[in-house]
Amino acid sequence: MASLFKRISLALVLLASISPVGAAAQDQKAVPQSREEMQLSFSPLVKRTAGAVVNVYAERVIQRPGLATGDPFLDQFFGQRMPNRSEKQSSLGSGVILSDDGLVVTNNHVVEGADDIKIALADGREFPCELVLKDESVDLAVLRIKAKEHFPVLDIANSDAVDVGDLVLAIGNPFGVGQTVTSGIVSALARNQVTPGDFGFFIQTDASINPGNSGGALMNMNGELIGINTAIFSRGGGSNGIGFAIPANLVKVFLAAAASGKKSFERPYVGATFDAVTSDVAEALGLKAARGALVTRVVEGGPADKAGLKPGEVVTAVDGIAVEHPDALGYRLTTAGLGEQARITLQTAEGQHDVNVVLNAAPESTPRDERTLQGRNPFAGLRVANLSPRLATEMQMPTDKLGVAVVEVSKGSPAARLGFAPKDIIISLNGDPVASTTAMEKMLRDDPGFWRVEIERNGQRIRQFFR
Repeated sequence: MASLFKRISLALVLLASISPVGAAAQDQKAVPQSREEMQLSFSPLVKRTAGAVVNVYAERVIQRPGLATGDPFLDQFFGQRMPNRSEKQSSLGSGVILSDDGLVVTNNHVVEGADDIKIALADGREFPCELVLKDESVDLAVLRIKAKEHFPVLDIANSDAVDVGDLVLAIGNPFGVGQTVTSGIVSALARNQVTPGDFGFFIQTDASINPGNSGGALMNMNGELIGINTAIFSRGGGSNGIGFAIPANLVKVFLAAAASGKKSFERPYVGATFDAVTSDVAEALGLKAARGALVTRVVEGGPADKAGLKPGEVVTAVDGIAVEHPDALGYRLTTAGLGEQARITLQTAEGQHDVNVVLNAAPESTPRDERTLQGRNPFAGLRVANLSPRLATEMQMPTDKLGVAVVEVSKGSPAARLGFAPKDIIISLNGDPVASTTAMEKMLRDDPGFWRVEIERNGQRIRQFFR
């Protein structure tokens, strides 16, 4: 009888911890103490939350080059090649409903380039949807379900309250087999260098995440979203117990931008560049470990300059939260929000002090004046623009760069054949500096028959010669 009473008590404790009332006890975490506790079920939690996780079907039309038919008449008629043919390419992922009017968050790579996107709910119903906002650098996208009804939603947790060792559930549609729930723990926090791009701040988990889980939910034991599953470490394409999720605090900021009608996701402009802290720098400044973001350059007149940041100082915290690396600093400033002030803690050789940095959108200090270059020259087919902090932010380039940048390269153009690429910065032509798109276009009118161009690509200076 005593054993039965103990089991009932333990079950009531579990139900309380996963109910809205138990949300207040989020910080009261405990390790299972008995066999009975290990036999308790996640089922009530899954039943309450699974309806807010959906399947995302994206379809795109791609053009395939035609092939030779082998028939002499047809090959001659079509120029030795059949016409290009269209093919439909489909991708499958997951998503999470975060507002009852049908706003769904998923990964950008799930819907990138899609011509048609559909949502399938857990109950089997399908709805068309529209793309509201997407951003490649943070790999997030917001969709709106085209239906006038109220949908189940998942509440968003404060992902800064997540600790290594916390129990988590991952819900998604791995390999297209249908909605699947896996369990695990938070393995690590603030992981970077996980995916290509400029975003590097992930929650690591050992909950099984496989292809098709992208965009699905990683949630805590209160049934709240703590992350959007987005990547795995695997050579074979399956889960090896190392999965990564975009923290919910970034998802919250991104969702707010979409709900307000913004067409692009803007990050705060600081006007400084940062690098990882080496062991030598840490020792020189009296840091206990090589952590933080080393200030390497400060743009004159920018927010960092006005706040008093100087090259050689190390950012160790934002609003009292430790900064592990430069990617973590970017994450902390982004989640602080535009229009806010961030309290930045700096470590110098003299000691530690705080400064306040105003977080505003990057300014377009120089009008971009985009131009498509034409004529009989190696640059025909380039679309160029004057760099400014705003354009650099949009193109995911360092914001301290100035000059004329390549925005786009037309396929099949002379510039494309010669290897020019977006983000190239045109520094000089025939020894003369290129100050603006107007100046460059004027230079091209005087055709010398020989071109010596200097460009900056990925931080490297390259000199090329063209006739």
